[in-house]
Amino acid sequence: MAGPSSRMLALLSLLQVHREWTGDELAGRLTVSPRTLRRDVDRLRDLGYRIDSVRGPAGGYRLAAGSDLPPLLFDDDQAVAIALALAVAPASGADIAESAVRALATVRQVMPDRLRQRVDLVDAVVGSSGPRVDPDVLVAVSEAVHRHEVLRFGYGERDAPRRVEPHAVVARYGRWYLLAWDPEHDDWRTYRVDRVAPRVRTRLPFEPRPVPGGDAAAFVSARFKGSDHEDAWPCRGSVLLDASDAERVAAFLPEDGVIERIEDGRRRLTLGSWSWDGLAGAVAALTVPLVVEGPEELRAAVHRSAERLARAAVR
Repeated sequence: MAGPSSRMLALLSLLQVHREWTGDELAGRLTVSPRTLRRDVDRLRDLGYRIDSVRGPAGGYRLAAGSDLPPLLFDDDQAVAIALALAVAPASGADIAESAVRALATVRQVMPDRLRQRVDLVDAVVGSSGPRVDPDVLVAVSEAVHRHEVLRFGYGERDAPRRVEPHAVVARYGRWYLLAWDPEHDDWRTYRVDRVAPRVRTRLPFEPRPVPGGDAAAFVSARFKGSDHEDAWPCRGSVLLDASDAERVAAFLPEDGVIERIEDGRRRLTLGSWSWDGLAGAVAALTVPLVVEGPEELRAAVHRSAERLARAAVR
């Protein structure tokens, strides 16, 4: 059985994740008797945590909402997770690198040696390429999403005014995007948050619409692939490569590029794109000998691409 301190941390962690537990569920998770569970709950109450007892056949407990929390307590895994999240925060695309470094230093100072050593072993070098998003802008846009409030903002270098119904903020590959319904165009639109300049709040409520497919992140990803529904490239084809050439290009393939071994020892590479001509360009960019396997649309697009390049090379 774990000691009282570690049990209390585990109990607090469970109460924070799941608002209401029966006494039997908590006792089972902590492998303690109901009597020991009651004592641990009382200890947490003595520390200032408001834990309500739930009436019913099995009884239970829940962490009360809206109370002033005493100093936060984390178990080992939670503390390491927070430290690692702060360490890689600059890669999120939000302009919070300096704040994250200061917060990580604060968390690290109060860690016991065993946890500090675990965190220090992860010496991550975080890239900061791409535009940074002002945290105040990110908060303002997110608040409009949360309030279901029409958002007015300038956009891009021209600062062209927009008025949309914001539905979600999506982080993707180090950039932040706003998914919104544009009443003027009667369609969904995606905006880069680093180009958004919020105006004065409109305080105009709107009724949220269901995002196609029910998943905002998947819908934004599908839009980047030229699809309005399925999160997949509308054009997919395959080429055949020698094994050595496949190894050369493997490191430079997009995440959804698939290499598989076939019977004659060669490799089949499957790629996707928003158009057949775009896919032909991706194939040409491999710069290794290959054979187009199919479909016929890709073969025809490769012929067109070859003709265009030949004409472009004429003096």
